[in-house]
Amino acid sequence: MTTLSPGADPEASEVGTPTRVLPRISARPGLRRLKGLRALGDALDRPLSSYYLLLGASTMLLTIGLMMVLSSSSVDAYKTTGDSYAIVKRQLMWVLLGLPCAFIASRMSHAWIRRMAWPAYILSLVLLLLTAFLGVERNGNQNWLAVGPLAIQPSEIAKLGLVLWAANIYARKERRLGRVHEIMIPVVPGLLMATGLVIVGRDLGTALVLFAILLGMLWVVGAPPRFFVLSISIIGVAVIFLAAMDAERLQRITNFSDPFKDYLDTGWQPAHGLYALSTGGWFGQGIGASTQKWGGLPEAHNDFIFAVLGEELGLVGTLLVIGLFFTIAFAAIRIASRTAEPFVRYMSFGIVVWLLGQMMINVGMVLTVLPVIGIPLPLVSYGGSALLPSLVALGLLVGFARREPEAAAALAARRRNRSVGLSAPGAR
Repeated sequence: MTTLSPGADPEASEVGTPTRVLPRISARPGLRRLKGLRALGDALDRPLSSYYLLLGASTMLLTIGLMMVLSSSSVDAYKTTGDSYAIVKRQLMWVLLGLPCAFIASRMSHAWIRRMAWPAYILSLVLLLLTAFLGVERNGNQNWLAVGPLAIQPSEIAKLGLVLWAANIYARKERRLGRVHEIMIPVVPGLLMATGLVIVGRDLGTALVLFAILLGMLWVVGAPPRFFVLSISIIGVAVIFLAAMDAERLQRITNFSDPFKDYLDTGWQPAHGLYALSTGGWFGQGIGASTQKWGGLPEAHNDFIFAVLGEELGLVGTLLVIGLFFTIAFAAIRIASRTAEPFVRYMSFGIVVWLLGQMMINVGMVLTVLPVIGIPLPLVSYGGSALLPSLVALGLLVGFARREPEAAAALAARRRNRSVGLSAPGAR
């Protein structure tokens, strides 16, 4: 009997007939993709995946932010101060102040964090109240509070304080959240009070972010659908109210989808933002090669930094930044879904709604999908008032990721292995 070799032709296996070897069939592309997805799933399922995803995505966003602040602000900084690096130096200072704050937040115990909930809420209301009546007006919004030479945006600090307060309240009520009044009181009136103070200062962008935080917290605690209908109705009334108070804001809201209709007035900024994005192409003009930052695009290093990013880094760069935000959101939701502690679940989800919602509003504003309402891109735009609370929030998420049981065991094992390696003979 003739034995066929692998890949041999059965019809050519008779005695005296040379065996013709057939080519081997390679693995199907679908199987290779399936193996790749399985490997990715295994990598994401490791104990420290959330920890590394948060650190990696946050570090990349901060690095990209510093590069883009340097590029987008250099012309304006030279015009006003004679130093092209003046604005990025201040941003670097805020980063260097924020990183230790984020590290401290990542090491704080849950008990200490929760003790700060009510003081953070009270401080937020006091700052918002002072801003509403004693604040400094900039670009039509009274959302700055000047303390000597230092000017801060209390609404940015309030975002973190309100998320912390709401998460602590709902964690205490975890077993009673099946009743409607337990969901409502005191979180909904408390958040609406803070939002009302922001509306008094005519800061529509921050008001929308606070509404998004409220809706997100209601959704995660299982609020009835009628709550969302009521909340969306309140948002609509607030938008109309703010628009009616300011003719320029009304023009921005009614003409945002076609900025070229009023190109020389309210359409100037969004139109030049579109110019910047359209000239970026796939891979951009190169870092520092933006033309819009030379005076055509107002707030190039702040609210419209995403437009300069698209001009210099192209579609690939913009998708990278958006992907990094969604990476942070994925890691935070992974933490929230795996934890057994209600406070960690609510706090993680609230931070996701805040940062991701603000990113989507900013990008939508630059793409003219939303009206120009003056809101920065988290971790990327210039400004210490927005950067410090965002870094503290990310520090809290990193701390939550470190304290997951499997992650804590993996980190402890790594420390033991390192100490054993250092104490082994010949290690010195």
